[in-house]
Amino acid sequence: MTQIYNKTSEKMKRRVLRNNMTEHEIIFWSRLKNRQLEGFKFRRQYSVGPYILDFYCPEKKLAIELDGGGHFTEDGIEYDRVRQSEIEQLGVRFLRFTNSDARTHLYEILTEIRNVLLKE
Repeated sequence: MTQIYNKTSEKMKRRVLRNNMTEHEIIFWSRLKNRQLEGFKFRRQYSVGPYILDFYCPEKKLAIELDGGGHFTEDGIEYDRVRQSEIEQLGVRFLRFTNSDARTHLYEILTEIRNVLLKE
């Protein structure tokens, strides 16, 4: 069986991303880590296949992405579409937010995530 989640080959890339998180990711992570959101465990910079997710709740197979400027170019939009589609085929659900929204609407975003986590 091929390993799909947190492949060893992606370990260094995940480590670099964790050590170089954006300001928005740092603030967001401070609200997710240590099971602060309804007791659910989140991981940061978690790999699924060749892709790395910003934040991931394995129990609910929920990916949370914070998108900065590079995501809004033609190439970025197409890459994200393909990437998300491939990951969703593995049963992972996505919630996407912009960095700007994470800065100005943090509590609303956390409420939306909480609602998705508790829905089932």
